[in-house]
Amino acid sequence: MTSAQTATFAHPSRNVGAFGLQHGMKVADFGSGSGAYVLAIAERLGNTGHIYAIDIQRDLLRRIQNDAQKRGFKNVEIIWNDLERPMGSHLAEAQLDLVLVSNLLFQIEAKRHVFAEAWRVLKPTGKLVIIDWSDSFRGLGPQKSEVVTKSSTMSLANDNGFEYVKEFDAGAHHYGLIFRPTTKKEII
Repeated sequence: MTSAQTATFAHPSRNVGAFGLQHGMKVADFGSGSGAYVLAIAERLGNTGHIYAIDIQRDLLRRIQNDAQKRGFKNVEIIWNDLERPMGSHLAEAQLDLVLVSNLLFQIEAKRHVFAEAWRVLKPTGKLVIIDWSDSFRGLGPQKSEVVTKSSTMSLANDNGFEYVKEFDAGAHHYGLIFRPTTKKEII
């Protein structure tokens, strides 16, 4: 892939600018993967606040921890856990300003659990940011049958206690959506 092609895909540093982050915020990256967003968020927070990298893959979490240490980020904490289980983040209720779910929905079966967990850990004034593939692109990302469409994501969010705030340009072959929690209710 050429650098011009790469530039058209999701760009974590640029996308983080759309999140409305402020110094001192507490953020979680659900399904943090290789940590590109974790590191971009940590840089944006400027060693204030806190960023939790949560993933089921320990090797990726070790990589994030090593990269954060190399870059001098002291506000990154890794959590090994399964977000498809109830209370999968192991974070306290209503403590986060933002939860990011990037390129995760197409990989998991229990999507409702991820939304329920985001809703549980977000402050009433918090935001849920979803970035995912809008299509299948030449063998990169999900297979066509696994793509979670923007409209499906909107429905999932709405059905799980969130209301739509806005959309942002997340790069070619991706969509970016921001939601906020609605009135607290029990979500299973």
